[in-house]
Amino acid sequence: MIQKDFDTWNTRKKYLQSEGRNPLYHVGEIWWCHLGVNIGFEEDGTGHDSERPVVIIRRFNQQLCWIIPLSTSLKKNLYYKLAGTVEGKLASAILSQMRPVDTKRFINLIEIMPIDIFNEIKQAAKALL
Repeated sequence: MIQKDFDTWNTRKKYLQSEGRNPLYHVGEIWWCHLGVNIGFEEDGTGHDSERPVVIIRRFNQQLCWIIPLSTSLKKNLYYKLAGTVEGKLASAILSQMRPVDTKRFINLIEIMPIDIFNEIKQAAKALL
């Protein structure tokens, strides 16, 4: 079993809560996001800051949106949808991990997802609901 460092993530999360900003964002954008260290099969971020690229699927307000994490794992099943190239790497949207996040978790904008790919991912996500 992999040991997860919840304590370091908790310290980082406290910082994001107190010092974080809520950047201006739009649906269809891909952002680096502090997803954190999570339990069980919930998707974690990677690296020291527990970050991962995400695509914004739905805007609720300036502080809250619905995202789908992206991965370089290219599985062929109902829960993964090809997301094109992100920062020079082929990526998949992990549909089973879509969730709401506070925009204080956002680090920086990577790019805007091509509309045809975004629409395919959005349709695939709706089909799971």
